[in-house]
Amino acid sequence: MEKLRFLTPDKAREARDAFGTPAYIYDEATLTAQAQAALNFPNAFGLTVRYAMKASPNAAILQLFQKLGLHIDASSLYEVERALRAGFSPGKIVLSTQELGKGFAEYLKKGVHINACSLDQLRRIGEALPGNEIGLRFNPGVGSGGNNRTNVGGPSSSFGIWHEKKKEVHQIVEQYSLKAIRVHTHIGSGSDPAIWSKVALMSLEVVREFSDVHTLDLGGGYKVGRMSHEPSTDLQAIGQPVKEAFENFAKESGRQIHLEIEPGTFLLANACALLTTVQDATDTGPDGYNFLKLDGGMTELLRPSLYGAQHPIITLPEDPEAPPTDYIVCGHCCESGDILTPAPDQPEVLQPRTLARASIGDPCVIEGAGAYCAAMPAKNYNSFPEAAEILLRQDGNLQLIRKRQTLDQILQNEVAPE
Repeated sequence: MEKLRFLTPDKAREARDAFGTPAYIYDEATLTAQAQAALNFPNAFGLTVRYAMKASPNAAILQLFQKLGLHIDASSLYEVERALRAGFSPGKIVLSTQELGKGFAEYLKKGVHINACSLDQLRRIGEALPGNEIGLRFNPGVGSGGNNRTNVGGPSSSFGIWHEKKKEVHQIVEQYSLKAIRVHTHIGSGSDPAIWSKVALMSLEVVREFSDVHTLDLGGGYKVGRMSHEPSTDLQAIGQPVKEAFENFAKESGRQIHLEIEPGTFLLANACALLTTVQDATDTGPDGYNFLKLDGGMTELLRPSLYGAQHPIITLPEDPEAPPTDYIVCGHCCESGDILTPAPDQPEVLQPRTLARASIGDPCVIEGAGAYCAAMPAKNYNSFPEAAEILLRQDGNLQLIRKRQTLDQILQNEVAPE
């Protein structure tokens, strides 16, 4: 059975008594350690670590990373605005977005950087701000990820300018006197380190074709093992050959290229636990299943329903010697897909977990809930409110960083017809 990462049973109960459930609990010590590990990524000529804030955009997390020296990777103009309001200067934000949106030029005038992610975006930027500095996001033609929903490279992905369209890119850059200073590639979450290193070498060849480029952004996508048996990417292991590739490129071309990376999952995944309470239990007979029903589910943790993602689940019965029992763990939504124990990568297949026997009212902790959980829920389904977010400080204190949503807040934008 899986074990708690940073919480203790007593601290989990303390948090539940103070803030209720469901609630996300982030660990400041883990966030800090992961940020330091990213900042130590091997590099030849300088490094910028950009937090992929779509993983979890809470202002408290943004401010913590800002103090530690991280910059921002934003995926929408809304994220740009959130980062600015959290205290980041415009020059520390880069926007790479699927939807360029109205008003982008005003942010660029303030000093926000941008990576053009399509030929049309490149034209629009050139029309709005001729002569502006620009980054170019390319789809390198290969990708990596657990499935097509986490793979953002290769012919099945719409992310970035297809690598064979560099001629058109040059034409647009020249037409609008743009200055391409950055090349960006990103191939997907959970990427194979060998593929990641291969793409780094391919990306340097793209850099070679744009003489003004001084920065190569290799994105993120580092595998993080949430389950105890799953491996995690060693940044030092994958970074060393990339550093050597940058050094060799400098010897050949005379150009010393600055490295950027964009971790999200790496920083957040195991730095947060979703604290819930067992609110019901049932079974479907001797040939069926034992079900534990929690007061949280896809409204807080969509990844299992969406991807068949695996998250450690730990029940905390009053009796620490409670015997193990096989359970299907499900959420509180009136939705057959609200299952937290699917088979790996198969969201429609049930796979029981062996957990300590639980009773109604017992706490239940779901680990690995830091990235793409609070930021990516089935928000307000069945009119359940957004959960609270809590920061476990390094001194052991619990600090509320997002209040639980109220029903009035859910309803506040509804307008009755006349």
